[in-house]
Amino acid sequence: MTQKTADTQTWPDLAIGLYDQLTGRGAEITYEFHSMEVSVPSSASPAANHATWRLNGTVKVRTRDESAAVRA
Repeated sequence: MTQKTADTQTWPDLAIGLYDQLTGRGAEITYEFHSMEVSVPSSASPAANHATWRLNGTVKVRTRDESAAVRA
């Protein structure tokens, strides 16, 4: 029997799900950006002003289970 899961609807939900899957496994995710531009709105309004963020470099996301380290 297959189990159905709900589609992730928001970026925070995606981040939470990813963290839950990786915590306690010593996982690391690395993102590399080269001349990436992101238009960031000042609010959720359709008329919001936007700032342009330019990204060059690396973002690393590491997970660690503090409770597992205390138990060991």
